[in-house]
Amino acid sequence: MRIPIHKQLMWWGVAAVALLLAMWLLGQAILPFILGAGVAYLLDPVADRLERAGLSRVMSVVVITVGAVLAFAAVVLLIVPVMLRQATSLIETAPAMIEQGRLFLSARFPELLPADGSIGTALTDLGAAMGEQMGTVASRLLSSVGGIISAIAILVIVPVVAFYLLLDWDHLVDRVDTLLPREHAPTLRRIAREIDEALSGFVRGQGLVMLILGTWYAFGLMIVGLPFGFFIGIMAALLSFIPYVGVLIGGATAIGVALFSFWGDPLWIGLVIAIFAIGQVVEGNYLQPKIVGHHVGLHPVWLLLALSVFGALFGFVGMVMAVPLAAALGVIGRFLTQRYQDSALFTGQALPPDPGQPMLVEIVPQGTVANTIREARIRADQNRAQGQIEMMREEIARRHSEAE
Repeated sequence: MRIPIHKQLMWWGVAAVALLLAMWLLGQAILPFILGAGVAYLLDPVADRLERAGLSRVMSVVVITVGAVLAFAAVVLLIVPVMLRQATSLIETAPAMIEQGRLFLSARFPELLPADGSIGTALTDLGAAMGEQMGTVASRLLSSVGGIISAIAILVIVPVVAFYLLLDWDHLVDRVDTLLPREHAPTLRRIAREIDEALSGFVRGQGLVMLILGTWYAFGLMIVGLPFGFFIGIMAALLSFIPYVGVLIGGATAIGVALFSFWGDPLWIGLVIAIFAIGQVVEGNYLQPKIVGHHVGLHPVWLLLALSVFGALFGFVGMVMAVPLAAALGVIGRFLTQRYQDSALFTGQALPPDPGQPMLVEIVPQGTVANTIREARIRADQNRAQGQIEMMREEIARRHSEAE
């Protein structure tokens, strides 16, 4: 008997609530496993391509693992120390920049920032407070992030989980497919395929865009000679997954530092502005349309909402899961919208019920059904007797082997 659709929805809803509750209760304990699964998901296309090139699955995963370890070591040894050093210097220099900006505005626009006015006093207090507290805040922030993602999770658990999941990824996908409810399997496969296209298109595409922009901003600002240019360029690229946010924050910071460092030399200030202008033009007209595309369906506002909601509900784990969950919810929302537009609730017209299966009547000679039942019972008795004979033979063989 077919299970009604509302009961199926009830059971699947209970399973979804249980999953969210488990995420909320387990918290940081499952974070390394979520990160490992995400790494395996992102690297699976690379492994598939290496397999098509002639390598075995094991060798493909080994090659990817070696490359990932080398890249991670290079980032930790070469990039992270520079960013930390420049971030600390920028925080220490920020009060002096704010004070110089206040003095400039006070000299040029005295009516805007009077010497004894509240705005000028506020800026002075802000600069003094930043000079006293920002170094401590930065160190605490870095130590808290290091506590959230511990060295053990990064160096041991995440790579191990990613290695084994990547090794068996195709088998895991096939296994999950066999567990799908048969009635809804085609629909679930289609939704999963759309989620994969949206998520992979955004994450892999946006990651490549951020890598290109980070390289351009960081090295461009370093060549110009802007202090803290490497840190500012990397941060602007990391924030570029939200359109205009990265270029606005990074550009404003870079221009502020340029005004503080290159005052009286408009050429270098103009070069800093040109670096961000060129990056924005290239990103908007080439990188985003060609690499990310418009088919992924992840609107920036939707991403911000997902980051805020899941971060508030599940903490750092929720922020890690925000993008894949936003992609899944977006695809499911579009699917439900399509179903709504096809329903009587939208059209106002009830659809006719599906016609039932026609009843087929076959005319056979009298006694055919009784003969069929009798023959089936005879075959069942024969199969049962044959099974007992086989069991007796196995028992006799076992006793002979024990006697020998």
